[in-house]
Amino acid sequence: MARPVNIHAAYHAHVYFDAQTVEQARALCSEAGRRFGVQVGRVHEKMVGPHPRWSCQLAFDSDRFEELIPWLDAHRGELDVFVHGLSGDELQDHTTHAYWLGREWPLDLSIFQRPDATDGQSGGASG
Repeated sequence: MARPVNIHAAYHAHVYFDAQTVEQARALCSEAGRRFGVQVGRVHEKMVGPHPRWSCQLAFDSDRFEELIPWLDAHRGELDVFVHGLSGDELQDHTTHAYWLGREWPLDLSIFQRPDATDGQSGGASG
């Protein structure tokens, strides 16, 4: 499994949890916000977006990356953390620019599909 690499200007880290670990996740995210000045999102006790688990998002820039990521890894316990860069292409951000601390979970990437997209690469109209 690839370790997170600091190659983007900005990032999200999604801390995954369940009913048994929600308080641990709250404490971890709160401490990350206090300690590193990162933006702490809502603690979602439901699945949101492509995420297959309950989650809380941490938003941060590359200046915080080198301190925050090792700290998250060392303090996450059994929690899993999905880290991705923000390139402007959400599908790429959640695949190519994605890293995991802990277990890797399958994301629901269907939300990033364009409604008019086709499997073919043809540029013209079909007859």
